[in-house]
Amino acid sequence: MAQEIEHTHLLIRGLNLHVAQVGKGDLGTVVFLHGFPEIWYTWRHQMLAVAAAGYRAVAPDCRGYGLSDLPPEHEEVSFDDLVADVLGILDALDVPKAFLVGKDFGAFPAYEFALQHPERTRGVVCLGIPFSPIPIAIDALPEGFYVLRWREPGRAEADFGRFDVRRVVRTVYVLFSRAEIPIADEGQEIMDLADLSTPLPEWFTEEDLDAYAELYEKSGFRYPLQMPYRALHKIPNRLDAKFQVPVFIVMGEKDYCFKFPGFETAMRGGIMDSFVPELKITYIPEGSHFVQEQFPEQVNDLLLGFLKDHPSTA
Repeated sequence: MAQEIEHTHLLIRGLNLHVAQVGKGDLGTVVFLHGFPEIWYTWRHQMLAVAAAGYRAVAPDCRGYGLSDLPPEHEEVSFDDLVADVLGILDALDVPKAFLVGKDFGAFPAYEFALQHPERTRGVVCLGIPFSPIPIAIDALPEGFYVLRWREPGRAEADFGRFDVRRVVRTVYVLFSRAEIPIADEGQEIMDLADLSTPLPEWFTEEDLDAYAELYEKSGFRYPLQMPYRALHKIPNRLDAKFQVPVFIVMGEKDYCFKFPGFETAMRGGIMDSFVPELKITYIPEGSHFVQEQFPEQVNDLLLGFLKDHPSTA
């Protein structure tokens, strides 16, 4: 795989962003946007599948993640930067129009880019996160909820700092692959919710963990804690949203996000229909938060089906 996927850096808005690419792109370009604790590598299976089908796969490390530059420490963190980075990447690669595939917080810039730049967007695929016109109500969850803990300046830094990077990534992958929301008890920190005796998910190898750990050794966790956790309150209401492009949501039914307040209603209650006229949702019964790594062939089939259903009209 490493021989097939090429790696480059693009100077985008003052930062050198690392971009993994594969495929000639005769049928178009697919841009993959990762979440946390992920990185370009989370898309390894999907990148090779779309490349084999005739597309160009482009997977950046988000600013401040992996091999991409860290923004200045005191620069204000905003999801708008991620949207602007996607536009900059398309411009730098001379891509007039692309499919966007977002996972976890990567779904936010995917949705927002499609709303702001429909003329540059062929379609949107999001894993694990529905489009919501208003932010999800995380304050309704207990104090030990991981997002509430990690948005406190310094708390996660102290928690993570007790362990090496590999152990931190390992613990987060273990916790986020479960069907229950990671919530610490009083006197506990999030890293205390699993230890080295807790097995990795069967679909996630020690070699995979090594790949993630090596990339986070480069970036650390300073910016990943800012984005997304300390920027969630800045997500605007989008009650005026109207997508002009097709949207496909793939959701694992064992994804812990289903336990968020209002999440299942957002997914199954038809709320998105008025904002997303061309919407398709598919559920993978045993899928976790990392469904694209857990069931890569199933996700690849769904993704390729969506791409082929929306051929270029150019």
